[in-house]
Amino acid sequence: MSHVLPVGSTIGILGGGQLGRMTAMAARRLGYRTVVLDPDPAGPGAQVADRHIAGRLDDAGAMRALADIADVVTYEFENVDADAVAALESLVPVHPSSAVLRVSQHRIREKTTVVGLGAPVPPFRAASSTDELEDALSALPFPLVMKTATGGYDGKGQAVVRDREGAFSAFHRLKAGTDTLIVERQVDLAMEISVICARDVNGNVALYPPAENRHRRGILDVSTAPAPVCARVAGRAAAIAETLAQGLQLVGVLAVEMFVDRDGEVLVNELAPRPHNSGHHTIEAAAVSQFEQLVRILAGLPLGDTRIARPAAMANLLGDLWGPEGAPPDFARMLAVPGVRLHLYGKEQPRPGRKMGHLTVVADTVDEAIARVLRARGDREDGGPHEISLH
Repeated sequence: MSHVLPVGSTIGILGGGQLGRMTAMAARRLGYRTVVLDPDPAGPGAQVADRHIAGRLDDAGAMRALADIADVVTYEFENVDADAVAALESLVPVHPSSAVLRVSQHRIREKTTVVGLGAPVPPFRAASSTDELEDALSALPFPLVMKTATGGYDGKGQAVVRDREGAFSAFHRLKAGTDTLIVERQVDLAMEISVICARDVNGNVALYPPAENRHRRGILDVSTAPAPVCARVAGRAAAIAETLAQGLQLVGVLAVEMFVDRDGEVLVNELAPRPHNSGHHTIEAAAVSQFEQLVRILAGLPLGDTRIARPAAMANLLGDLWGPEGAPPDFARMLAVPGVRLHLYGKEQPRPGRKMGHLTVVADTVDEAIARVLRARGDREDGGPHEISLH
């Protein structure tokens, strides 16, 4: 049985980005304090947490200081030293565990684990040498997606290749940043979806309905929920997410990114053991958001209702929208569109591709929600070109 943390207890968060910020805000609403460990004292999470510890996420001393303050700890992204998290676990409960973190930090380990738990993935091979690349090219048909096994996000550290020359060129370019690459068959994609899955310490599971994700330049652009998939596909995606959460013995929140191919098959792309960009719509569209759900799990409280009350659309606001010398976009114009909710992350320096905030709209239909959120952001009627995610 879970132990319920008394109101006023402190939740520690490794990482001070926007996910830590929104987790801290949810914690405060439920009466819990937060302490953020992050190098940046002016970061999004530090701005709203009760306390901030300035330190690297692999700093043993900073970790001990966090353990002295926090009653339970979580992390807001995967680029945390797993050995440091394992050491922290000896001092204070950490959810999700360092074992889950290790799986998500290495794409080959992740894919192998997913397959071992009985979930489908695109055919893949590891390539740490040109000989192994030759083997991969013999086993897998073009086009292929090549990715670094570690690191890389928002479209970084990857390439689509369509012939041997392109494969070897990408191998030498990408290999400079990692020991091993993963080579995957590119999926004949109908759409990309994700399921946010929550599991508590007692093994209870709550699933949010699948969201459809559209990407631009490798970065999530727009998410909509519920995803426009048939009941069979939605059920299959939910079953896969629950299987993985149970198999990993997850305690926390897990985002399962999936491909739906043109035959209606569902394949696992990647795992993120934390709240996820594609789940931001749950703040407005669900009774309990993904962030509150995580806080409930950390505090030993019952899982919340994950039903989507009304269709929703979320659009990211990237630094590209900011003008010369950091001039912000016209937020008043955005908020003049009916139903628009604005979330800014408090980041001081806008850069192209940097997530500065997001917009959410709930409406009577998904199409209406998309139209409003894109109009608020200033897109063309169709929102501009979207790309299939490769990450």
